[in-house]
Amino acid sequence: MEEGQKTAPLLTEDSDQLARDYERVSLGRQFQSGKRLVEALAIAPGERVLDIGCGTGLLAEHVADLVGSSGYVLGIDPLVLRIELAQAKARHNLEFRVGDAYDLSAVASSSFDVVCLNAVLHWLPEKAGPLREFARVLKSGGRIGIGGGAKEQRSPLRGVLGKVLGHPPFSAYPRPRGDLSFRIDEHELRELLEATGFGVKTIELYDSPFVHASAEAVVRFSEASSFGNLLAHLPPEMRPVAREALAHALAPLAAPNGTITQDGRRMLAVAFKRTA
Repeated sequence: MEEGQKTAPLLTEDSDQLARDYERVSLGRQFQSGKRLVEALAIAPGERVLDIGCGTGLLAEHVADLVGSSGYVLGIDPLVLRIELAQAKARHNLEFRVGDAYDLSAVASSSFDVVCLNAVLHWLPEKAGPLREFARVLKSGGRIGIGGGAKEQRSPLRGVLGKVLGHPPFSAYPRPRGDLSFRIDEHELRELLEATGFGVKTIELYDSPFVHASAEAVVRFSEASSFGNLLAHLPPEMRPVAREALAHALAPLAAPNGTITQDGRRMLAVAFKRTA
């Protein structure tokens, strides 16, 4: 794989509105797939859970209810504005910090029972380093759960995006790459996990369609879930024009009631830290 040669998404394009949009929309999407991941991990009362890329803390809050007062959940995310929203959910067994999957030096070795990544791994250009760190912070036999879009997932926005941004005036500002994320397939994930100290318990692919309220909602969700990276290559004054052009181009995909269905394909993996 040549993931490490690609450029990581920017962390500077997020906004308070995008963060709030993400929390609102993810209630029906990322949070629901996250609960499926948590169920597969069989998280129990009293366990210590590290939620990497926790966003605004919806899933971490749910996990804190599962581990109860004798457990502990730490949510880490590099996006300051999303951690600020998450802080409102903090309590005695639930803590949030600004942090990076590439630097977990502040987390003690063998200090967690579970590491959870929901809709996160595909944002990491280089994955082996973080996975080794996740193995380090897990206790012997500890579990890791990874959920997110499958490599073959197709978004209604993707083809439209290429067509719209490939024409003037937007074509004067080429995008860094065709796809914003760094998705891998089942075989690649299995190889990565086994090479970084994990034994794979299960990798599951499943369909997860999602209905957007309108063409404009598709664009807004894509901006929020990419923390502003969707149109970050364009000058700020051109972005409203691009949003309008994208929504116009998506409109023919809408049902009579204006909704647009995204046929999602997701991957869910559970693995355990191998004993020495």
